[in-house]
Amino acid sequence: MTHTYPLSRYRFEFLATSCLRLPEYAGSTLRGAFGHALRQLGCMTREKSCAGCMLAANCPYTAIFEPQKSTTATLTLATPPVPYIIEPPEWGARLYVKGETLVFYFTLVGHASNHLPLCIMAWIRAFARGIGAGDGTAELISVAQESQSGAFSSVSATNHELIYQPGGTVREHSHLLALPDQTAPASVTLHFVTPLRLQENGHAIPPKRLTPRPLLTALARRASLLSEQYHGNPLFSAVQFSELARVADTIEGQVQMEWRDWTRRSARQQCTMQLGGCMGTWVFSGDLALFWDVLRIGQLLHVGKEASFGLGQYRISTENAN
Repeated sequence: MTHTYPLSRYRFEFLATSCLRLPEYAGSTLRGAFGHALRQLGCMTREKSCAGCMLAANCPYTAIFEPQKSTTATLTLATPPVPYIIEPPEWGARLYVKGETLVFYFTLVGHASNHLPLCIMAWIRAFARGIGAGDGTAELISVAQESQSGAFSSVSATNHELIYQPGGTVREHSHLLALPDQTAPASVTLHFVTPLRLQENGHAIPPKRLTPRPLLTALARRASLLSEQYHGNPLFSAVQFSELARVADTIEGQVQMEWRDWTRRSARQQCTMQLGGCMGTWVFSGDLALFWDVLRIGQLLHVGKEASFGLGQYRISTENAN
Protein backbone atom coordinates (compact mmCIF):
# COMPACT_ATOMS: atom_id res chain seq x y z
CA MET A 1 0.00 0.00 0.00
CA THR A 2 1.12 3.58 -0.64
CA HIS A 3 2.71 5.65 2.12
CA THR A 4 0.56 8.67 1.43
CA TYR A 5 -3.15 8.98 2.03
CA PRO A 6 -5.58 11.56 0.57
CA LEU A 7 -6.52 13.31 3.80
CA SER A 8 -6.35 16.76 5.40
CA ARG A 9 -7.08 17.44 9.08
CA TYR A 10 -7.96 20.97 10.15
CA ARG A 11 -8.06 22.77 13.48
CA PHE A 12 -10.99 25.22 13.76
CA GLU A 13 -10.88 27.88 16.45
CA PHE A 14 -13.97 29.94 17.33
CA LEU A 15 -14.56 32.79 19.79
CA ALA A 16 -17.83 32.63 21.71
CA THR A 17 -19.96 35.75 21.15
CA SER A 18 -22.72 34.58 23.49
CA CYS A 19 -23.09 31.82 26.06
CA LEU A 20 -22.59 28.53 24.19
CA ARG A 21 -23.50 25.18 25.75
CA LEU A 22 -22.35 21.87 24.30
CA PRO A 23 -23.69 18.49 25.47
CA GLU A 24 -21.65 15.70 27.02
CA TYR A 25 -20.60 14.56 23.57
CA ALA A 26 -20.93 17.32 20.96
CA GLY A 27 -20.13 15.40 17.76
CA SER A 28 -23.75 14.86 16.75
CA THR A 29 -24.68 18.45 17.63
CA LEU A 30 -21.86 19.87 15.51
CA ARG A 31 -22.60 17.50 12.62
CA GLY A 32 -26.27 18.53 12.54
CA ALA A 33 -25.47 22.26 12.58
CA PHE A 34 -22.83 21.84 9.89
CA GLY A 35 -25.12 19.80 7.62
CA HIS A 36 -27.97 22.30 7.92
CA ALA A 37 -25.72 25.25 7.08
CA LEU A 38 -24.01 23.35 4.25
CA ARG A 39 -27.35 22.55 2.64
CA GLN A 40 -28.43 26.18 2.84
CA LEU A 41 -25.26 27.20 1.04
CA GLY A 42 -24.89 24.36 -1.46
CA CYS A 43 -28.41 23.30 -2.48
CA MET A 44 -29.68 24.95 -5.67
CA THR A 45 -33.21 23.50 -5.78
CA ARG A 46 -34.30 23.95 -2.14
CA GLU A 47 -36.13 20.62 -2.35
CA LYS A 48 -36.77 18.83 0.95
CA SER A 49 -34.98 15.68 -0.19
CA CYS A 50 -31.95 15.00 -2.38
CA ALA A 51 -33.50 11.74 -3.63
CA GLY A 52 -34.14 11.97 -7.35
CA CYS A 53 -32.59 15.42 -7.72
CA MET A 54 -31.13 15.87 -11.21
CA LEU A 55 -28.32 18.03 -9.77
CA ALA A 56 -27.24 15.53 -7.09
CA ALA A 57 -24.27 14.23 -9.09
CA ASN A 58 -22.71 17.71 -9.25
CA CYS A 59 -23.96 19.26 -6.02
CA PRO A 60 -21.34 20.27 -3.41
CA TYR A 61 -23.78 19.48 -0.60
CA THR A 62 -24.33 15.88 -1.68
CA ALA A 63 -20.63 15.50 -2.47
CA ILE A 64 -19.84 16.14 1.18
CA PHE A 65 -22.91 15.30 3.26
CA GLU A 66 -24.99 12.83 1.22
CA PRO A 67 -22.59 11.22 -1.30
CA GLN A 68 -24.05 9.19 -4.14
CA LYS A 69 -23.31 5.50 -4.52
CA SER A 70 -20.55 4.67 -6.99
CA THR A 71 -21.41 2.18 -9.74
CA THR A 72 -17.81 0.89 -9.84
CA ALA A 73 -17.03 0.34 -6.15
CA THR A 74 -14.72 -2.57 -5.35
CA LEU A 75 -16.80 -3.53 -2.30
CA THR A 76 -20.57 -3.56 -2.18
CA LEU A 77 -22.17 -1.02 0.14
CA ALA A 78 -25.62 0.47 0.61
CA THR A 79 -24.34 4.03 0.85
CA PRO A 80 -20.77 5.32 0.57
CA PRO A 81 -19.02 6.68 3.66
CA VAL A 82 -19.07 10.48 3.93
CA PRO A 83 -15.70 12.19 3.30
CA TYR A 84 -15.54 14.13 6.56
CA ILE A 85 -14.86 13.45 10.23
CA ILE A 86 -15.77 15.88 13.00
CA GLU A 87 -13.77 15.65 16.23
CA PRO A 88 -15.57 17.69 18.92
CA PRO A 89 -14.01 18.93 22.16
CA GLU A 90 -13.12 16.20 24.65
CA TRP A 91 -15.86 14.27 26.40
CA GLY A 92 -17.87 16.25 28.94
CA ALA A 93 -20.56 18.93 28.87
CA ARG A 94 -19.07 22.36 28.29
CA LEU A 95 -20.11 25.94 28.77
CA TYR A 96 -18.29 28.62 26.79
CA VAL A 97 -18.99 32.12 28.04
CA LYS A 98 -18.60 35.16 25.81
CA GLY A 99 -14.91 35.67 25.01
CA GLU A 100 -13.82 32.04 25.50
CA THR A 101 -12.42 29.98 22.64
CA LEU A 102 -13.75 26.69 21.31
CA VAL A 103 -11.51 24.33 19.33
CA PHE A 104 -12.46 21.25 17.32
CA TYR A 105 -11.02 19.26 14.41
CA PHE A 106 -12.49 18.64 10.98
CA THR A 107 -11.05 16.15 8.47
CA LEU A 108 -11.71 15.96 4.72
CA VAL A 109 -10.79 13.01 2.49
CA GLY A 110 -9.66 13.12 -1.15
CA HIS A 111 -11.32 15.52 -3.55
CA ALA A 112 -13.73 16.62 -0.81
CA SER A 113 -10.83 18.84 0.28
CA ASN A 114 -11.56 20.97 -2.80
CA HIS A 115 -14.74 22.05 -0.99
CA LEU A 116 -12.89 23.34 2.08
CA PRO A 117 -13.83 27.02 1.41
CA LEU A 118 -17.53 26.04 1.30
CA CYS A 119 -17.11 23.98 4.47
CA ILE A 120 -15.52 26.95 6.23
CA MET A 121 -18.45 29.14 5.17
CA ALA A 122 -20.85 26.48 6.46
CA TRP A 123 -19.14 26.37 9.85
CA ILE A 124 -19.19 30.18 10.05
CA ARG A 125 -22.92 30.19 9.26
CA ALA A 126 -23.66 27.36 11.70
CA PHE A 127 -22.05 29.16 14.63
CA ALA A 128 -23.59 32.51 13.64
CA ARG A 129 -27.05 30.88 13.60
CA GLY A 130 -26.52 29.25 16.98
CA ILE A 131 -25.43 25.84 18.29
CA GLY A 132 -26.40 23.75 21.29
CA ALA A 133 -28.94 24.45 24.03
CA GLY A 134 -29.86 28.11 23.86
CA ASP A 135 -28.36 28.53 20.38
CA GLY A 136 -25.02 29.92 21.52
CA THR A 137 -23.05 31.81 18.89
CA ALA A 138 -19.39 32.17 17.99
CA GLU A 139 -17.14 33.78 15.39
CA LEU A 140 -14.36 32.03 13.50
CA ILE A 141 -10.83 33.02 14.53
CA SER A 142 -8.73 30.73 12.35
CA VAL A 143 -8.39 27.47 10.45
CA ALA A 144 -5.07 25.63 10.56
CA GLN A 145 -3.97 22.44 8.88
CA GLU A 146 -2.33 19.76 10.96
CA SER A 147 1.18 19.24 9.64
CA GLN A 148 2.26 15.92 8.21
CA SER A 149 4.89 15.57 10.92
CA GLY A 150 2.30 16.16 13.62
CA ALA A 151 -0.51 13.99 12.32
CA PHE A 152 0.50 10.95 14.33
CA SER A 153 1.68 12.69 17.49
CA SER A 154 -0.14 14.48 20.29
CA VAL A 155 -1.96 17.62 19.19
CA SER A 156 -0.14 20.88 19.86
CA ALA A 157 -0.02 24.34 18.37
CA THR A 158 3.41 23.70 16.85
CA ASN A 159 1.95 20.95 14.67
CA HIS A 160 -0.34 23.29 12.75
CA GLU A 161 0.01 25.71 9.84
CA LEU A 162 -2.40 28.62 9.54
CA ILE A 163 -4.30 28.44 6.23
CA TYR A 164 -7.27 30.76 6.76
CA GLN A 165 -8.38 33.78 8.79
CA PRO A 166 -11.57 35.79 8.23
CA GLY A 167 -11.10 38.44 5.57
CA GLY A 168 -8.51 36.43 3.68
CA THR A 169 -8.48 33.47 1.31
CA VAL A 170 -7.65 29.83 1.87
CA ARG A 171 -3.93 29.27 1.36
CA GLU A 172 -2.71 26.53 -0.96
CA HIS A 173 -1.75 23.39 0.93
CA SER A 174 -1.18 19.69 0.34
CA HIS A 175 -4.13 17.31 0.55
CA LEU A 176 -1.92 14.23 0.84
CA LEU A 177 -0.89 12.94 4.24
CA ALA A 178 2.50 11.25 4.40
CA LEU A 179 2.93 8.20 6.61
CA PRO A 180 6.40 7.84 8.15
CA ASP A 181 8.15 4.70 6.92
CA GLN A 182 8.04 2.39 9.94
CA THR A 183 8.34 -1.30 10.62
CA ALA A 184 5.22 -2.69 12.23
CA PRO A 185 5.68 -3.45 15.94
CA ALA A 186 5.02 -6.89 17.39
CA SER A 187 2.26 -5.41 19.53
CA VAL A 188 0.33 -2.16 19.67
CA THR A 189 -2.17 -0.58 22.07
CA LEU A 190 -5.23 1.29 20.84
CA HIS A 191 -6.59 3.81 23.34
CA PHE A 192 -10.24 4.53 22.44
CA VAL A 193 -11.15 8.05 23.56
CA THR A 194 -14.67 8.02 22.08
CA PRO A 195 -17.10 5.08 22.00
CA LEU A 196 -16.37 2.32 19.50
CA ARG A 197 -19.51 0.89 17.90
CA LEU A 198 -18.66 -2.18 15.84
CA GLN A 199 -21.86 -3.70 14.49
CA GLU A 200 -22.92 -7.34 14.24
CA ASN A 201 -26.39 -8.17 12.88
CA GLY A 202 -27.41 -4.56 13.41
CA HIS A 203 -26.31 -4.42 17.05
CA ALA A 204 -23.21 -2.94 18.67
CA ILE A 205 -20.69 -5.52 19.88
CA PRO A 206 -20.17 -5.31 23.69
CA PRO A 207 -16.64 -5.34 25.20
CA LYS A 208 -16.71 -9.01 26.19
CA ARG A 209 -17.36 -10.08 22.57
CA LEU A 210 -14.74 -7.92 20.86
CA THR A 211 -12.21 -9.81 18.73
CA PRO A 212 -9.42 -8.43 16.48
CA ARG A 213 -10.81 -9.50 13.10
CA PRO A 214 -13.94 -7.25 12.98
CA LEU A 215 -11.92 -4.20 14.05
CA LEU A 216 -8.98 -4.79 11.71
CA THR A 217 -11.10 -5.59 8.67
CA ALA A 218 -13.39 -2.62 9.40
CA LEU A 219 -10.35 -0.32 9.46
CA ALA A 220 -9.04 -1.69 6.17
CA ARG A 221 -12.46 -1.53 4.54
CA ARG A 222 -13.11 2.05 5.65
CA ALA A 223 -9.70 3.35 4.57
CA SER A 224 -9.95 1.59 1.21
CA LEU A 225 -13.54 2.69 0.48
CA LEU A 226 -12.81 6.32 1.30
CA SER A 227 -9.70 6.32 -0.88
CA GLU A 228 -11.61 4.72 -3.75
CA GLN A 229 -14.69 6.94 -3.49
CA TYR A 230 -12.84 10.25 -3.09
CA HIS A 231 -9.43 9.65 -4.66
CA GLY A 232 -10.15 7.03 -7.31
CA ASN A 233 -7.84 4.37 -5.86
CA PRO A 234 -8.86 1.59 -3.46
CA LEU A 235 -6.11 0.51 -1.09
CA PHE A 236 -6.89 -3.17 -1.44
CA SER A 237 -8.32 -5.52 -4.06
CA ALA A 238 -10.95 -8.16 -3.31
CA VAL A 239 -8.18 -10.79 -3.23
CA GLN A 240 -6.16 -8.72 -0.78
CA PHE A 241 -9.19 -8.34 1.49
CA SER A 242 -9.41 -12.13 1.70
CA GLU A 243 -5.78 -12.26 2.78
CA LEU A 244 -6.34 -9.48 5.31
CA ALA A 245 -9.23 -11.41 6.86
CA ARG A 246 -7.09 -14.57 7.05
CA VAL A 247 -4.21 -12.78 8.77
CA ALA A 248 -6.60 -10.93 11.10
CA ASP A 249 -7.70 -14.30 12.48
CA THR A 250 -4.11 -14.90 13.66
CA ILE A 251 -3.87 -11.66 15.66
CA GLU A 252 -4.30 -11.90 19.42
CA GLY A 253 -6.22 -9.24 21.33
CA GLN A 254 -6.37 -8.22 24.96
CA VAL A 255 -9.43 -6.07 25.69
CA GLN A 256 -9.69 -3.67 28.61
CA MET A 257 -12.81 -1.82 27.52
CA GLU A 258 -15.98 -0.66 29.24
CA TRP A 259 -19.37 0.24 27.81
CA ARG A 260 -20.35 3.90 27.91
CA ASP A 261 -23.87 5.10 27.10
CA TRP A 262 -24.74 8.55 25.83
CA THR A 263 -27.83 10.24 24.43
CA ARG A 264 -28.18 12.20 21.22
CA ARG A 265 -31.07 14.19 19.79
CA SER A 266 -31.91 13.60 16.14
CA ALA A 267 -33.45 16.75 14.64
CA ARG A 268 -34.20 14.93 11.39
CA GLN A 269 -36.06 12.06 13.08
CA GLN A 270 -37.42 14.26 15.89
CA CYS A 271 -36.48 11.79 18.60
CA THR A 272 -33.92 11.10 21.31
CA MET A 273 -31.61 8.16 20.68
CA GLN A 274 -29.75 6.19 23.35
CA LEU A 275 -26.38 5.16 21.99
CA GLY A 276 -23.21 3.77 23.44
CA GLY A 277 -19.95 2.05 22.67
CA CYS A 278 -16.72 0.60 24.01
CA MET A 279 -14.05 2.82 25.56
CA GLY A 280 -10.68 1.87 26.99
CA THR A 281 -7.62 0.05 25.67
CA TRP A 282 -7.17 -2.84 23.28
CA VAL A 283 -3.80 -4.54 22.76
CA PHE A 284 -3.07 -6.34 19.49
CA SER A 285 -0.18 -8.80 19.16
CA GLY A 286 1.08 -10.76 16.16
CA ASP A 287 2.05 -10.14 12.55
CA LEU A 288 0.67 -6.60 12.13
CA ALA A 289 2.62 -5.71 8.98
CA LEU A 290 -0.44 -5.80 6.67
CA PHE A 291 -2.43 -3.61 9.05
CA TRP A 292 0.16 -1.13 10.29
CA ASP A 293 -0.62 1.61 7.77
CA VAL A 294 -4.40 1.39 8.20
CA LEU A 295 -4.01 1.28 11.98
CA ARG A 296 -2.12 4.58 11.80
CA ILE A 297 -4.50 6.15 9.28
CA GLY A 298 -7.45 4.97 11.38
CA GLN A 299 -6.44 7.39 14.13
CA LEU A 300 -7.62 10.17 11.80
CA LEU A 301 -10.44 8.34 9.98
CA HIS A 302 -11.88 6.70 13.13
CA VAL A 303 -13.71 3.37 12.87
CA GLY A 304 -17.13 1.85 13.44
CA LYS A 305 -20.63 3.30 13.46
CA GLU A 306 -21.00 7.11 13.43
CA ALA A 307 -17.32 7.73 12.78
CA SER A 308 -18.28 10.86 10.81
CA PHE A 309 -19.15 12.72 14.01
CA GLY A 310 -16.23 11.46 16.01
CA LEU A 311 -17.06 8.04 17.42
CA GLY A 312 -14.46 5.28 17.20
CA GLN A 313 -11.52 7.64 17.77
CA TYR A 314 -8.34 6.12 19.14
CA ARG A 315 -4.69 6.85 19.69
CA ILE A 316 -1.87 4.35 19.21
CA SER A 317 1.00 3.58 21.54
CA THR A 318 3.66 0.94 21.11
CA GLU A 319 5.50 1.37 24.41
CA ASN A 320 4.71 -1.27 27.00
CA ALA A 321 2.12 -2.78 24.67
CA ASN A 322 2.94 -6.31 25.77
